[in-house]
Amino acid sequence: YACVSIKTSVSGFNETRPYKKIKSKYFEMEDVMANIKSAKKRILVNKTKADRNKSIKSGVKTAIKKVYAAIDAKDKAAAQSALLAATSAIDKATKKGVYHKNTSARKVSRMTLAVNKMA
Repeated sequence: YACVSIKTSVSGFNETRPYKKIKSKYFEMEDVMANIKSAKKRILVNKTKADRNKSIKSGVKTAIKKVYAAIDAKDKAAAQSALLAATSAIDKATKKGVYHKNTSARKVSRMTLAVNKMA
């Protein structure tokens, strides 16, 4: 619990009231201090979008790991096919607004360079 200091106007002393500590940036409805209906809805919508973005980013990271695993195994054919799949996943994530276009270009460039360096 976190204690919040609140100045009371009647007696003039500071009173501490415990509030539930929020442990993550993704809220549950019972942890939310919003009272306005639109604010509660924004919190729910933001959680939904954050979950979607998290899932997409996780898929991209998995695809990138597969490329580097193929590079470490020195399997050029597998690396090229994994690169194609990873590039597609990154481009889809960029199109959905999960990644900035420069970020996706940097990721694709580094992977392509790594695959092309294989002899």
